[in-house]
Amino acid sequence: MSHTDHQAAGLGLQARCAVITCSDTRTADTDHSGNRIEELLAAAGHGIVFRDLVPDDADRIRTAVSAAREQEAQLIITTGGTGISRRDTTFEALQNLIITEIPGFGELFRMLSYEDIGPAAMMSRATAGLIEGGILFALPGSKGAVELAMQKLILPQIGHLLAERRK
Repeated sequence: MSHTDHQAAGLGLQARCAVITCSDTRTADTDHSGNRIEELLAAAGHGIVFRDLVPDDADRIRTAVSAAREQEAQLIITTGGTGISRRDTTFEALQNLIITEIPGFGELFRMLSYEDIGPAAMMSRATAGLIEGGILFALPGSKGAVELAMQKLILPQIGHLLAERRK
């Protein structure tokens, strides 16, 4: 089966999605990245079953992911906390939840990001993987990074990812 046949198998599949913003500084009014993720998912026909904004605290992040799974979210996207500062704990919080890493996501994200922002792209710890019952993407907090990841990588593959996950 060719890669186009694989992708075609996922056409039209709609995901139950969760959006979690991990930030000590964002509020509901200033969460432009989380709002953009939600807008893009909805425009593509995916449902939002869970939305949260939590401090950049590992326990709170894991609790939010667990709550999203309780709402049967198939696709969980976090934004924020993927850098290298002391307060960026999203990567560590999610690392234990990932059963199977999808290393190509982070690699492609940093490659595309490098084209936009240069060598600073190496500081991103954007990641993706399979978690119990779902697929998880951890994106940086900047709106530009979210736009890049969603438009170029995540949205074009959601159906394919769901189809593969169901096998």
